[in-house]
Amino acid sequence: MKRRDFLKACLVSGATASLGMTGKAWGSGSFEGYPDGMGVLVDTTRCIGCRSCEAACNKEQKLPEPASSFDDKSVFKETRRTDENALTVVNRYEPQEQGKGPVYRKQQCNHCNEPACLTSCFVNAYTKTKEGAVIYNSKICVGCRNCMIACPFNMPAYSYSSAFNPVVKKCIFCYDTRLKVGRPPACVEICPQEALTFGHRKDLIKVAHERIRETPDRYHDHVYGEKECGGTGWLYLSSLSPEQIALDTSLSNDPIISNVKDFLGTVPMVLTIWPALFSGIHLLATRNKDHGHEHANHGQEDSKP
Repeated sequence: MKRRDFLKACLVSGATASLGMTGKAWGSGSFEGYPDGMGVLVDTTRCIGCRSCEAACNKEQKLPEPASSFDDKSVFKETRRTDENALTVVNRYEPQEQGKGPVYRKQQCNHCNEPACLTSCFVNAYTKTKEGAVIYNSKICVGCRNCMIACPFNMPAYSYSSAFNPVVKKCIFCYDTRLKVGRPPACVEICPQEALTFGHRKDLIKVAHERIRETPDRYHDHVYGEKECGGTGWLYLSSLSPEQIALDTSLSNDPIISNVKDFLGTVPMVLTIWPALFSGIHLLATRNKDHGHEHANHGQEDSKP
C-alpha cells in the first residue's frame, strides 16, 4: 500500500469520527427537555427495606436467581451497587441523629433528562425515549464502556461473566414490557408501602414539594433529582440529608453534558487516532497479504511452461 493511501485512510476515518461527535454535541445544545416524560418519586421515609422491588425487577427482566433469597436481610450489612444480575438494589443507611431509625434507599438508573451515557456513546447504543426512559441496544454496543465512565451515578454495569457476548446492563424503566404501554415499572407496582410513586415528572415534583410543605418534620427540605445534573426521571425524598444516604451532593445543576465535557474532550482524540491507526494497519496488512498472494500467483504462472 502506498504511503499516500495510508494517510488518506487515516484522514477519512478521523474526519468521520469527528463529524459524528460534532453532530451529537450540537443536538445536545438544542435540548428542550421532555415535558411529558414520566418518572418515579422515591419516598425513603416509607421504605421498610423489604426488597420486594428487587424481586419484581428480577422477575420482570428475567434475571438469574440471586445467591440468597430476597428475604435475606443480611445483605444490608454492606453497601451494594447494581450489577449485571441486579438492576436495582436497596441499601440501608444509619442516621447520625439519635432516635431516628435506619433509612432504606432503592437505587437504579436515574434516567437523566440529558444522559451522560447517551452523550458519551459514539455508536448511539443509547436512546432517551419520549416517555423518559434511557434504554440501551446491546446489538449496537461495541463494549467500549465509555458510558460507565461518563455516568455521574455509576449505574451502568458490565456483564464481565460473559466471555463471548458481554453487554452493558442497567435499568431500562421496564420500557419494553410496561412503560411504552403506559404501565408503571414492576418495582413500583409491587411496593407494599407505596414508597414509589409513578407519574409525569413535572407532577411528581409538585407532589414532593407538597409533602415537604405539609409535613416539614418528616422530610429534609430537598427533592434530589429535581435539578441535579439537569434533572433526573427518578426523584428522592428523605428524612436525612442527601449525603447521609449516599446521594452525591457534589454534582452541579447543569445538564450532564457540562459535567462530562472534560471527559468528552478526550474522546475525539481516541475516536480519531485509534480507529484511523487500526484502519491503516488493517489496510496495510490486507494489502501485503494480497501482494503476497499476487506474487505467489505470478510465481506459479511464471513457472508454467
